[in-house]
Amino acid sequence: MQARSIQFAIGIALLACTILATRVYEVDAPLWRLLQGGNLIDSATLHLGGEFAESNLGSQRDPDGSITLRMIAQQYDFVPSCVVVPVQVSVHLRITSADAVHVLTIANTNVAVKAVPGKISDSFFELDHTGEFDLPCREFCGAGHYAMRAHLVVVPQSQFPSLGPAERAVCGAK
Repeated sequence: MQARSIQFAIGIALLACTILATRVYEVDAPLWRLLQGGNLIDSATLHLGGEFAESNLGSQRDPDGSITLRMIAQQYDFVPSCVVVPVQVSVHLRITSADAVHVLTIANTNVAVKAVPGKISDSFFELDHTGEFDLPCREFCGAGHYAMRAHLVVVPQSQFPSLGPAERAVCGAK
């Protein structure tokens, strides 16, 4: 009888450890951030208004000449799927996730940013040559993960659109 109780207790402990280990980004990390305060966002409503509303996504020229790039990661897609930034200009990437953990990377660079539901992740980078870069997801997020990628177009500063305060640049924007 006592051996069964010990086996049962060990089984429950192993089950609890497995659940905690597999749910760290979805449960533990958001709870820890909530208790610590910080850069939080409601992933269920982030599209509806505020910083990550659709009209605020893409590249925006800041008053100091740098660029702020806002994106959302969601299963099998980055929004917007194609963005434009000027060469040799500091870019402040702000990204969040609507559903699961994703990692946005810029191909052939050392830029990688983890997008976690409920958190805004920040990264700063500057690209020193023009060209087109793939932005694949490097965190397995489900069956369609293999196709999850966006596109980054780095243009000469003279070709980067002149933007008004409420305008954003994405590929194909006029």
